This record gives sequence, structure tokens and C-alpha cells, in this order.
Amino acid sequence: MRKPYIAGNWKMNMTPSEGAAFAKELAKAVEGTNTKVMVAPPYVTIPAVLEALKGSEIIVAAQNMSDNLKGAFTGEVSATMLKDLGVTNVILGHSERRALYGETDAFINRKVLLALAEGMDVDLCIGETLEEREAGKLEEVLSRQVEEGLKGVSAEQMKHITLAYEPVWAIGTGKTATPEDADAAHAYVRSLVEKLYNKGVAEELIIQYGGSVKASNVKALMSKEHIDGALVGGASLSVEQFLPIVNFDK
Repeated sequence: MRKPYIAGNWKMNMTPSEGAAFAKELAKAVEGTNTKVMVAPPYVTIPAVLEALKGSEIIVAAQNMSDNLKGAFTGEVSATMLKDLGVTNVILGHSERRALYGETDAFINRKVLLALAEGMDVDLCIGETLEEREAGKLEEVLSRQVEEGLKGVSAEQMKHITLAYEPVWAIGTGKTATPEDADAAHAYVRSLVEKLYNKGVAEELIIQYGGSVKASNVKALMSKEHIDGALVGGASLSVEQFLPIVNFDK
């Protein structure tokens, strides 16, 4: 069975002091959980969160990284820098990065390959806009994002990949895909991975759902066959809201 994986993407929230306090509270609250838990603070908050989580099994991820290891790239942060801090995971291809900062599938793929080459685990985000869904392009969009995003990734490296299906129209809107619609999209993504690799890789792959996940809908989502976890935004910013999502099975 695939182990449930709940991740909190803090986006541009939480100062270092706020993040450290949150991390300490969360670590105590999730002791003994059967769920894999990850938090992704802003870059400047990562060191404080790592320090606060010493001895905890909670994973600390970066929300993004450069497609270069070093050089004249003002404002960028490299995999080398993240690794030196102790960061082992990175979120790539988030819809906000695609929409607001023009990140293309090819650009995201360069980051994926670099992160894997540097020994990092990747949470790769995919998902369609409302316009694409209404135009009947769901499968076309997911096929392109999966195939282009994973280009050059070996079957062995897929052990270090998590996919996060996030319908763009559900992120931060309060709208959520129905559990049935979400599961259908996840099943399609799994079928794509099976075609690209093999059944074993597809069956082992963790696919998270993202898009207005909260305590009131997480159980219904997680009850579906192909939904293995959640990439949580707003509801990950307080322990009171995030803990019931982590403990969805209790």
C-alpha cells in the first residue's frame, strides 16, 4: 500500500519566528502519526523550521529552486544551497509558478532533472485551468505536463518523484473537485505513468490532490483509490486546521 503523504505549502506566509513556533507545535501534535508529513516554508524561514524540527520525522521542502547550481542569477536559490541547509525535498511546477512567472514544462523539467541529479526528492505539480477543463482538454493538458515534466527521468528515479494533481480553478478559491472527479484525474495520471514506465512504477507512485483541501473534505478525497495524499495551501497555516488533515484516518 502507498503511504499517505500530506504536505503543507506555506507560500509567502510565515516569518522565521512564526514558522519555528508553528513547526514545534506541529511536531508535538503529529507524534505517532502513520502519515508522511511535509511542510514547505518560504526560503528565509527554512533554517528556523529545520532547527525547530530536529528529531522530528516531518520533512522540510523548498517551494521552488533555480534551474542552475550557481552563477549570475539574482534572486535565485540553488539546489546546492538548499542541500547545505539540510533540505531534501522541493516543490516544482506549482500552478502559481506556471501562471504568474511563466514557467514552462521544459523549464520545469530542467529543474526536475537537476533536483534529482542533486539527490533531492521532487513534488511535481500538474493540473488544468477552468478554461481547459471546460474545453474538454483535461487529458491533453495532463498528458503534456506529465510527459514533458518527466522527460529524461528514469524508472529508478521515479522513486524520488511525487505528483500533485492541482486543478488550477480549485486553488485558493474554496472550490474543490468532487472526490470522483479528482480520483478520475488521478487514475488517468497513473495510467500515463504506466505507459511511460511500467505498472510497478505507476502503482508505487504517490499522487496527491491539491486545491482547497480542508478538514471537511479530506476524508472523502482520501477514501478514493488513486488519491494518496494532499498538497495543502491555506489550511496548512495553522495547526488547528492542518492537524485534522494529517490525521484524516482518525
